[in-house]
Amino acid sequence: MTNAFIVGVACTTFGKRPGSSFKDLTREVYSELLADAGLFDGEQIEQAWFGNCGMGSWGQRNIRGQVCFTPLVRDGLFPERVGMINVEGGCATASMAFQGAVRDVVSGHTQVSLAIGVEKTFVPNDPAKTLEIFEGGIDQCDPEEWRAYYRAAGEAAGKPFDTGGEGGTLFMDTYAMQAAYHMKHHGSTREQIAFAASKNHAMGALNPKAQYRFEVSQQQALDDRMVSWPLTRSMCSPIGDGAAAALVCSGEWLRQQPMAVQERAVAVRASVLTGGKYRALDEVSLAHVAAQRAYQQAGLTPQDIQLAEVHDATSFCELYQAEMLGFCPIGQGGNYVASGATTIAGERPINLSGGLVSKGHPVGATGLSMLYELSTQLRGEAGERQARHADIAMAENGGGVIGFDEAACAITILQRHRS
Repeated sequence: MTNAFIVGVACTTFGKRPGSSFKDLTREVYSELLADAGLFDGEQIEQAWFGNCGMGSWGQRNIRGQVCFTPLVRDGLFPERVGMINVEGGCATASMAFQGAVRDVVSGHTQVSLAIGVEKTFVPNDPAKTLEIFEGGIDQCDPEEWRAYYRAAGEAAGKPFDTGGEGGTLFMDTYAMQAAYHMKHHGSTREQIAFAASKNHAMGALNPKAQYRFEVSQQQALDDRMVSWPLTRSMCSPIGDGAAAALVCSGEWLRQQPMAVQERAVAVRASVLTGGKYRALDEVSLAHVAAQRAYQQAGLTPQDIQLAEVHDATSFCELYQAEMLGFCPIGQGGNYVASGATTIAGERPINLSGGLVSKGHPVGATGLSMLYELSTQLRGEAGERQARHADIAMAENGGGVIGFDEAACAITILQRHRS
């Protein structure tokens, strides 16, 4: 797949932004996107995909994208009569929106398609509403099914299943059980998880878009408040608000643009989505399956990937996804990360944005924020956090929970475009 290109990317600052509405965040990121793509207005956009998870908890359960874009249409910044498809897929929502835009272009249906994710998960003085947003990420129709699954898995992992301890959530508990199982069966350690956390907080400190812009030492990560053993607060992603977007175009459209636009374009080599299931603890995940399909689609191997953004809702995920994406043997993720391989100076930097634990995780925007970071890296525009080698990059973005799988996993492979 080489005939779809990212021609513009944008991302707001992530964080707790109670003064910014969904419409405010939409306008902010869309305006930045037009500027990045070199467009004065959006008249050439033919289709749009709007990703969001939580607006229903704020009272807007339907037509979310249309509502958020109405002021932009009225102001002449977004074309009238453009179709907009609303997308929801848990934490993989924004990546699903991106896949829709890519398929628009690859199919020949449109020349230019917009993907945008907008989210607010921080609700001042109402934690129940925040929890409501996240509860949609797991089966609420038959909850006893996953409770039984987690009870059995907890026994195998040596960590009894306990729902949402103080300061935590069910989802952090599921990650903690996976980490405990990995430690028990593969010998990974809390120190290795803390190394990943510290490394990503150091990168987040260099990212002006990040929610947390401070460093955390490995020891501080170990000593921080426990959320769900073995995971501390520094090893877990925070709640927050934000938006991200990408403009996808065809090669034909791109060739008609000024050379300055063509030189900053990023080619989409692969775009793959897989679905989760109740898997065995020692069975490879849907991310592994998605990655293998993406490599086949792009005609590449794991060794070709020079940098990556992975869905580290907890820092254990960086260890685990390094294995699932084929960067190291299964069971060796802890050693791989602790060796420095995923640092900015390592063989394959991971989460130079700071990852979810530092950059933040406004769920409906996260996937596109990963593509923002990778596009910035591939363009050579990342400043202090610029990777030395940035030609081919991968994003892994999971959403929702089915057992120890995500409900969905999106893999995207991008390459620097050489016009």
